[in-house]
Amino acid sequence: MPSNDARTLLYAAVPTLATGALATVVSGVVAGGKGAIGAVAGTLVVVLFMGAGLVVLQRTAKSLPQLFQAMGLMLYMAQLLLLFMIMALLKSTTLFDFKAFAFTLLAATIVWVAAQARAYMKAKILYVDPASDKGGKPERTGPST
Repeated sequence: MPSNDARTLLYAAVPTLATGALATVVSGVVAGGKGAIGAVAGTLVVVLFMGAGLVVLQRTAKSLPQLFQAMGLMLYMAQLLLLFMIMALLKSTTLFDFKAFAFTLLAATIVWVAAQARAYMKAKILYVDPASDKGGKPERTGPST
């Protein structure tokens, strides 16, 4: 993974894990052990889903740059739908407190998306390839009229 991609992943994952740790403490105090387990599960689901999505998006950007924006929109829609499906499947679970899971899932998702957007805004990504500049007149490749 190139350093810019790893940096984006790191800038998104660290605040999300910090949010998850805070949610685990709060859920543990409010709902007990099951609340803490629910918060940890919610944090792990978000980090795994969003991290995998970021890796897929970066690979798409490298191989098919013309599909980057469409792939990003489709990926976020798919991630949100999968998160809702997981919430629907785990709604009646007794393994952990579902409210702690759901609120942590929501908070961690918002933090991930905001941190990822901030990382992209602060990244120094070149819009023009400096190696392609030959310093002279551009070559004519088409028929001249």
